[in-house]
Amino acid sequence: MSNEDITLTAGDAEVTVQPGNGGRVGGLRVGGIELLRQGERFGCFPMVPWCGRIRDGRFRDGTTVHQMPLNSPPHAIHGTVRDGAWRTARVNADEAVLTYDLVEPWPYAGRVTQQFALTPDALTLTMAVETYDSSFPAQIGWHPWFNRNLGGDDVRLDFTPAWQEERGEDHLPTGNRVEPKPGPWDDCFGMPGGIDVTLTWPGQLELKVASREEWAVVYDEQEAAVCVEPQTGPPDGLNTLPRLVTPLEPLEATTVWTWHRL
Repeated sequence: MSNEDITLTAGDAEVTVQPGNGGRVGGLRVGGIELLRQGERFGCFPMVPWCGRIRDGRFRDGTTVHQMPLNSPPHAIHGTVRDGAWRTARVNADEAVLTYDLVEPWPYAGRVTQQFALTPDALTLTMAVETYDSSFPAQIGWHPWFNRNLGGDDVRLDFTPAWQEERGEDHLPTGNRVEPKPGPWDDCFGMPGGIDVTLTWPGQLELKVASREEWAVVYDEQEAAVCVEPQTGPPDGLNTLPRLVTPLEPLEATTVWTWHRL
């Protein structure tokens, strides 16, 4: 199937999926109001096979050290799949499934599958990384850019993390866990009971980002948008907290966004 944009609809919700632009959600409209920042680098993109930054672009697998391109010098950031074109495996009115085969510069063979499922008040994003070859460390995450403003007051973020990863001058976690600090943030938070972050556009809409995963990066240093990024491990996690993809055990994750009008 082609990699043209896909439109999913349910009730007054409409989602644009862009296989040809990194397998991202290009737009999420509720009652005609666009919730995601527009532009080819924005929307909500998948972070695979790693999330956030890898220190100096290097990660170790056993005794082998792999070097990734430094696309955010001095680090490598947000994986490789957002730069590729995905294949559309299945589409109907309110659901789409895309696949992507991992290629260079990632050193391992594997396949990523993304499912997008829309109901009138929720979008469920599911991703899996599998291999039929050698095992490898990986991470899964999503990087949505929610519009800070929908025409009224700025969005408010509510969440109660168990801890904040202390951030070093290189923007990577130091390994210390600290009491959560007030924003602005480009920081990773731990939520061992599962991710639960509420975005409220006063008088307009409330949206909850939830996941069984326990790591979320919150980024709100830009004027136009705020990012709430569910992920399977912290930044530099390929080095500090690798999750192994094996032929018997894929790595899978899900995030659910639910919303209602205020």
